[in-house]
Amino acid sequence: MVSLWIIMMAALQLDLAPESWREINDGVMGGRSDSAMAATAEGLLFAGDLSLENNGGFASARRALDADWSQARGIRLEVRGDGRSYQFRIHQDRQFDGVSWRHPFSAGTRWQVVELWFEDFEPVFRGRLVPEAGSVEPVRIRQIGVLLADKQAGPFALEIRRIEALTKRPAPD
Repeated sequence: MVSLWIIMMAALQLDLAPESWREINDGVMGGRSDSAMAATAEGLLFAGDLSLENNGGFASARRALDADWSQARGIRLEVRGDGRSYQFRIHQDRQFDGVSWRHPFSAGTRWQVVELWFEDFEPVFRGRLVPEAGSVEPVRIRQIGVLLADKQAGPFALEIRRIEALTKRPAPD
C-alpha cells in the first residue's frame, strides 16, 4: 500500500511539466478567452484572460493520467492565485467532450493547501448538473484539469505547486 502511494505521488509530481497539459478555452464554441500553462520556479502557472464576448466565459487546462488512481479518495492541491474561484475537474475517459466531475476552490494570494474529496465532486456537462452520471470512480480517472468560469472578464493567474492523490480522509477531531 505504501509503495502504491509513493508511485502515485511521484507520477503526479513529475507530471507538473507544462507540456503535459493542453488548454481548452471557450474558443471551441466561439468565445475569445485565452489561457496557457507554463512552468515557473514553483511549479505551474495557469494564466490568461477570461472573455465574456461571443457567449464565452471559460478557460481551462487538462492533462491525461496513466497512474493507478484506484486507491485515491481525493486530491490535495497547493495553490496561489488571484482570489478568484476555480474548479478542479476530473474526467473518467480520454474524450475531449463529455461529463466531468467538478469541485470549486478559491485561490488566494498566499500559498494554501486545498483538499478536495471525491465524494464532494458533482458531475456536469457543459456547466449543467448530470446527477445520473453518479459519483467519481477513482479506478476510472483518466484526466484532471483546472477551469475558470466565474463570469468575471479579465486577466487571471493560478499557480500550482503540488497535486497529490489522497488515499484516506482524516478522522474528525
